[in-house]
Amino acid sequence: MHRIVQKRQLSDEVFLLRVEAPLIAAARRPGQFVIVQADSEFGERIPLTIADADPAAGTITLIFQVVGHTTHRLAALPEGGAIENVLGPLGRPTHIEKVGTVVCVGGGIGVAPLHPIAQGMKLAGNRVVIVIGARNAKLVILEDEMRAIADELIVCTDDGSRGRKALVTAPLKELCERSPKPDLAVAIGPPIMMKFCAETTRPYGVPTVVSLNTIMVDGTGMCGGCRVTVGGQTRFVCVDGPEFDGHQVDFDNLMQRLRTYKPREDELHERCHLELGIARLEGRRP
Repeated sequence: MHRIVQKRQLSDEVFLLRVEAPLIAAARRPGQFVIVQADSEFGERIPLTIADADPAAGTITLIFQVVGHTTHRLAALPEGGAIENVLGPLGRPTHIEKVGTVVCVGGGIGVAPLHPIAQGMKLAGNRVVIVIGARNAKLVILEDEMRAIADELIVCTDDGSRGRKALVTAPLKELCERSPKPDLAVAIGPPIMMKFCAETTRPYGVPTVVSLNTIMVDGTGMCGGCRVTVGGQTRFVCVDGPEFDGHQVDFDNLMQRLRTYKPREDELHERCHLELGIARLEGRRP
């Protein structure tokens, strides 16, 4: 059991949990993730990136968006409650070194896994430019935390309610046109966003790393649910990633696979919202 020592709601459907996991906190490196099982009765296992860690306190920080049954259950857990199982750290850590100027681009919930990577790049001595984007101001997360890291921070929203009214690819293109151009780009967010970030940097020859969040069950390469095509070869996100060369990823195939369970996910999302509303009306915890 892993006790929740802090719970915070970052936006309507995005939550932060700081969880006791001393061995993971001590071993984790930027870019890695955990597999979480909210309870043994339901049994679903989901991957969540470690957004931060405090080895001294023995805690890790998980940030997630409520989209399905398990994330609804996690969001309903109280501060002081516990998560049944947390397995990790998993995946290959981010390759961090001093390269010069690094542009870190995060879209929506992708800002959470981007945070430790931006931290690591800054600590390595790089100049770090951070671009964060969301549909509107209410969905912008970790702005203060990113501002504390960045040499330059650019905030974009689709509707212009916060920062620039633009997609993240607009400032990314402008940064690529600077002289000198960035030495590296890191993009994390929805697959369509990462695809177009990679296409934005491609003509300028800026190496681009993306972090993929795929369907995943065991996190050890056994189930094959997380397979992706990179450079014409089959790779498994849980053991070969989650980070890959964005210019080599077959994003169209990835997005097609991610749509496999979407109707079922949407159905569960609506059902959980209904159950939560009924529970509140009855004055009980969901």
